[in-house]
Amino acid sequence: MDEAYYHDGMRELQDRFDTRQLADRLAERLSRTAFSEEDRTLIEGACFFFLASADTAGQPDCSYKGGLPGFVRVTGPSELSFRSYDGNGMFRSLGNLQVNPRVGLLFIDFEKPRRLRVLGAAALSFDPQPMVRVRAEQIFPNCPRYIHKMKVLEHSAYAGENPPVPAWKKMPQFNEVLPRNDPARQG
Repeated sequence: MDEAYYHDGMRELQDRFDTRQLADRLAERLSRTAFSEEDRTLIEGACFFFLASADTAGQPDCSYKGGLPGFVRVTGPSELSFRSYDGNGMFRSLGNLQVNPRVGLLFIDFEKPRRLRVLGAAALSFDPQPMVRVRAEQIFPNCPRYIHKMKVLEHSAYAGENPPVPAWKKMPQFNEVLPRNDPARQG
């Protein structure tokens, strides 16, 4: 097993709990750098995923990213991309990507159940909305046994094109400081 796959902290715990051989076998058999058709189906059918990023000091941040199924696309053997929709203007995730491209994505299907991790490097472009492209370096499924069985009942009204104005943007304390071109800005 490539020692770069597991760092010293992981190895210390694997040795402590006698799971080094199991960890190596799982990495050997399940880890890959190219998306499978099953991966593509899960990713492109997802209406959400979790994005982990970190700043230059290693301070982590984890965000929920949601949209209509298909908002994340597999765009190459080892690449996926997604648009970043209007948010609260803090740019925590995208700001982190500007200074540290290392990311982790977690896709979960609560109905099947199954989950997939994607670790890699992200690049940000603007056309005109922010678009994130992730070059996958490690792709691997996780054991689904602790995933609660749930079902999506309704997609968010804010997912996709032409979302309504969120109520918080109408509050005076926030409305007065919205960007000049924000359609929610009054007067």
